[in-house]
Amino acid sequence: TLQNVTIPPSENCTSPDLCWTEGNLTWTIKNVTETEYISKCRHLFADADLPDLAIGLILLALSLLVLCSCLVMIVKLLNSVLKGQVASVIKKTINTDFPFPFTWLAGYLAMLAGAGMTFIVQSSSVFTSAITPLVGIGVISIERSYPLTLGANIGTTTTAILAALASPGSTLKYSLQIALCHFFFNISGIILFYPLPFTRLPIRMCKTLGNVTAQYRWFAIFYLLVCFFLLPLFVFGLSLAGWPILLGVCLPLFALFIAVIVINVMQSKRPHSLPEKLQNWDFLPIWMHSLEPWDNVIMSSLSFCGKHCCGFCKCCKVNAEQEGAKDKQLKTMEVYENTIAMADEERGGRRAPAAACVEKTGTNNTAL
Repeated sequence: TLQNVTIPPSENCTSPDLCWTEGNLTWTIKNVTETEYISKCRHLFADADLPDLAIGLILLALSLLVLCSCLVMIVKLLNSVLKGQVASVIKKTINTDFPFPFTWLAGYLAMLAGAGMTFIVQSSSVFTSAITPLVGIGVISIERSYPLTLGANIGTTTTAILAALASPGSTLKYSLQIALCHFFFNISGIILFYPLPFTRLPIRMCKTLGNVTAQYRWFAIFYLLVCFFLLPLFVFGLSLAGWPILLGVCLPLFALFIAVIVINVMQSKRPHSLPEKLQNWDFLPIWMHSLEPWDNVIMSSLSFCGKHCCGFCKCCKVNAEQEGAKDKQLKTMEVYENTIAMADEERGGRRAPAAACVEKTGTNNTAL
């Protein structure tokens, strides 16, 4: 730090501007170093020589590992506990609707329950992760899990509101503003996509995605990568290039997306209102309207698993079981010629039918 210090008059100043005399004392400005002894940091990497970036990546990997492990254990625990009579009781309690004309009230009570549970655990991820296995084992219906999830989105806004209330007085107004923005944003989503039954598009979308993922397991990873990584990165890159380029690329793609949705709806509802060529997508290459070619490519690219993992992984065991089942089926469907029976028939003056004169015959229709 720079401090004013006295020097003997006999010392020469480095510059007349930095020295002045007051009575018998000559003053100047010098850098004075002071050492303050504070307690040493006691975190996990206090004695490591790693840079901050490496430490951050290690902590990120560890936190993701702990998070995924906890979620997997929650799912396993719920699957093992909620079985039998417990599952039937919960199913009747949660999925029960009120009698007419108060049927609509059950969904809003489910929202309140979801918001309350999320407020207690202070995490919407934990609550929705607990709901997922319950839906998978049939305890909660998708129609009832939807308002529970919406309520969880409301309950998670309480964390931001509580944090804003703990702010100092000088920033309390701005903290509450952004917390209430979060709250009313989720309220607006509920108003848009829940009150009227035909506006509950997420239910139909999740059923469609679930059916596709049940048939093609890799589609779940593809969906996550595209919707939460590649698509935002694509839009962000276009925004850096400027608004004209962003609008010039995104508007035609958005119009094409809307047109495909409209055509799909009309193909399922009123196909005769469309031109004959647009009544189905067969005029396009198969890889543009079916996931089967992509599934074949992906599965064939993963076929090295059976060659290198020595049959210990799950996919190899499944493939081995499938091949064994196919071999058993083929063996039951093979027809072999009985030479002893044919010799007896020849001795008795009877000849075997011409169809039985094949040494080994395979058929897909009958098993002899």
